[in-house]
Amino acid sequence: MVTNTTIPSTHAVLTADEMYAADRAAADSGIDPLDLMEAAGKGVADVIRAKWQRRDVVVLCGPGNNGGDGFVIARLLAGDGWTVRLALLGSEADLRGDAAANAMRWRTIGRIEALTVEILDGAALVVDALFGAGLSREITGIARTLIERINAEKLTCVAVDVPSGVAGDTGEVLGAAPQCAATVTFFRRKPAHLLYPGRGLCGEVTVVDIGIPSAVLEKTAPRTAHNSPGLWTLRTPHWSDHKYARGSALIVGGGQITGASRLAARAARRAGAGLLTLAVPPAALAIYAASEPGCFVEPMASTADLDRILSDPRRNGVLIGPGVGVGTDTCMYVRRILATEKAVVLDADAITSFRDDPATLFSAMRRRSAPVVMTPHEGEFGRLFKVSGSKLARARAAATESGAIIILKGSDTVVAAPDGRASIADNAPPWLATGGTGDVLAGLALGLLVQGLSPWDAANAAVWLVGALGTLLGPGLLAEDLPEALPKVLKSL
Repeated sequence: MVTNTTIPSTHAVLTADEMYAADRAAADSGIDPLDLMEAAGKGVADVIRAKWQRRDVVVLCGPGNNGGDGFVIARLLAGDGWTVRLALLGSEADLRGDAAANAMRWRTIGRIEALTVEILDGAALVVDALFGAGLSREITGIARTLIERINAEKLTCVAVDVPSGVAGDTGEVLGAAPQCAATVTFFRRKPAHLLYPGRGLCGEVTVVDIGIPSAVLEKTAPRTAHNSPGLWTLRTPHWSDHKYARGSALIVGGGQITGASRLAARAARRAGAGLLTLAVPPAALAIYAASEPGCFVEPMASTADLDRILSDPRRNGVLIGPGVGVGTDTCMYVRRILATEKAVVLDADAITSFRDDPATLFSAMRRRSAPVVMTPHEGEFGRLFKVSGSKLARARAAATESGAIIILKGSDTVVAAPDGRASIADNAPPWLATGGTGDVLAGLALGLLVQGLSPWDAANAAVWLVGALGTLLGPGLLAEDLPEALPKVLKSL
């Protein structure tokens, strides 16, 4: 299968270095950087005016271009009748380039005060223009003191680019960062707007167009995406389709925790799989047959039974893991499944069963040409992968090591591919933190894979769909509710 390995420019998420490269490319194309700074400041000022009525504002400016944006914001708000005070971290004499030019413009209408604790006295709104997404050192000194006061007094704060103290590439908090009501960023999102804990400090995120053409991304070639519709496309059934044309899925079910694989089966069928077979221990056959009338149910007591079931070439995708049990039997089943050229989803117990021998699992996955999608939560991930860094970095490293598409689940689920692409989803509500939702996710991924979606598209679509279902259903949802609500979400697309 030939797949597109580029990130659509509309969904690109930029690291600090990629944003710097985009700025340079825009300047090289003839766009004046001073105009970009003016547009950035105007974008923030417009968001502030749209969300709040006139009030006393304090703008905290840093020594770089983030502070330059702050000077523009202060000038535009003051020109619109807002009462504005501005304080600078460091010396005005140390400002350079566009930041210095905008400091001079501000001086024609207002003062530049020193950054002191007292600057926040009487502030009804704080604009945080201290540090941008490229910060790599811990916040200290007066800047940290002010951030801690903003949080202690719960002052309304608007961040320019990212809340100061949040590392733009990872979402990590470097010492301290303000809790913001809103964050305004430019051109494209940064990872910190989507990854926790930074995401939780941003408030409502607005992306402002400041005049950088999308074409500059052809040079920067970003590898991270915001997971949302348009990044992936679902298969549209054709009038000539029959059930096998829509894919024949197989799920290996467990004998005791039967609900997990039954949830996955329901999700795979709702996602569009034309047929679904459950291979289950003979003792549990009646439970599956009675509860899943739309599925084939096959008894499976040995690897020979599994081989027989796998031998049907029409069965083009397999899920193993939900409720199947942890142990050597599961390891044997996984190895048999991976020896085929069917698409495979590995979840839950199928992952944990290899915690003492991940190299064998990774070797088997790398030898095959058919896709593998793995869906670990953080605990399962840690049992298999000994990598460190941000969630984004760890998921990428795991995809490279294993050769699989990795869905590292959570409130900021990351999908990573062995080719270096990764996506971050931001639509999962906390109501999804209940047993069984991961089984539904695995089933959705299977149902999409057997219809012919690439593993990248299937993984991303499954992740986004679960988030959309959680948002639709809201408080009180059960995992059982998710597949039943799927038709409504699919129709909305």
